[in-house]
Amino acid sequence: MAAVIGYARTSTVEQEAGLEAQQRDLAAAGCTRVYAERVSSVATRPQLTEALGYLRDGDVLVVTKLDRLARSVADLLGIIARLEERKVGLRVLSMGGAEVDTRTPTGRLMLTMLGAVAEFERALMLERQREGIAKAKAEGKYQGRVPTAQRQADAVRQLKAEGVRPVDIARRLGIGRASVYRILGAGAA
Repeated sequence: MAAVIGYARTSTVEQEAGLEAQQRDLAAAGCTRVYAERVSSVATRPQLTEALGYLRDGDVLVVTKLDRLARSVADLLGIIARLEERKVGLRVLSMGGAEVDTRTPTGRLMLTMLGAVAEFERALMLERQREGIAKAKAEGKYQGRVPTAQRQADAVRQLKAEGVRPVDIARRLGIGRASVYRILGAGAA
């Protein structure tokens, strides 16, 4: 019997309600098993890898929205190719109010087109963001984010003065070893 497998993802812990809502929607769609994770789409997604590895001929992978599954059209097409290779369908529950199912020719066409539109929208958003940052910089209003490690510069120097090795400083403070060396080097200059 074919399995209906769900995949849910949010980018951050703050989106816990979103993850729970996805899991609820996937269960309502008949998913017998749901793989869920809190990870950025650009990071390694171990639960997605596990879900894709679990799927067999005739199974269906279900996601609530396309952006929960793929980071770009190329990524989407790669995932779809892997699914088709194994004769696995893909259902997207919410694509602008409609459901898309790649087990039909129309569903495959719609998914590819909507994926392209989503990538185009993302590119436009990033372009507007870059323009906004450039404008803010020109007006002297943009400072950028304060590097996390720099906030701990005093603690780095204190630990070094106590004889703690840079690698251990990095581990204790949860920052990169390179950041420790950068802070220590800046203090010597």
